[in-house]
Amino acid sequence: MKFKRILLKLSGESLMGEQGYGIDSKRLASYAAQIKEAVASGVEIAIVIGGGNIFRGLSGASKGFDRVKGDQMGMLATVINSLALSSALEAAGQPAQVFTAIGMFPIGEPYSKWKAIEAMKQGKVAIISGGTGNPYFTTDTGSALRAIETEADVMLKGTRVDGIYTADPEKDPTAEKFDTISYDEVLSRNLKVMDITATALCKENSMPIYVFNMDKEGNLAKMLAGDNVGTYVHA
Repeated sequence: MKFKRILLKLSGESLMGEQGYGIDSKRLASYAAQIKEAVASGVEIAIVIGGGNIFRGLSGASKGFDRVKGDQMGMLATVINSLALSSALEAAGQPAQVFTAIGMFPIGEPYSKWKAIEAMKQGKVAIISGGTGNPYFTTDTGSALRAIETEADVMLKGTRVDGIYTADPEKDPTAEKFDTISYDEVLSRNLKVMDITATALCKENSMPIYVFNMDKEGNLAKMLAGDNVGTYVHA
């Protein structure tokens, strides 16, 4: 086993499945099954989910929403997704606990590093919602921050693409995949893996990032077993 504790970042858009909006119950059940299997193998897991399947603050701002209110709406979207994943995990027999970056009792417990770590040590999945709790920060940056805070061995970014490419593989068929890449190269090439703040935060705190396709069932287990199913970002 390569990692003892991981922070898994899940895309809100991926939760839509084939629906185009909202939460697809099949995709949710698939994620829950994969996460349960990983916990059973001895890995401690914290999770951060985006909210793009429900609302994006930045796109809301472009349509006339106040940016701060738009980002707060986005934070609430991540809470909805976190509750949905928590429910799916519990239904699959995997204990989970939802934490919120801003006070929202009884929806979730206010986040603290120590309580999240304690939950993981008890075999629960710690689902940390609400981003950083502040506007102007993405859930990627929230994920990087929570990975560092909870002393994870790696931040896993589960996307619909199987790693980092020289260009967008969905738009450019000649794009080539990296097996490994440095933080500096990600930043200098302006590769759209995560936002610059998240990448820089991981670089400054030596938090490795692994980008892989979470939508393909079995990939999480393969990645944790050491198979090359994505791109590893490191110093």
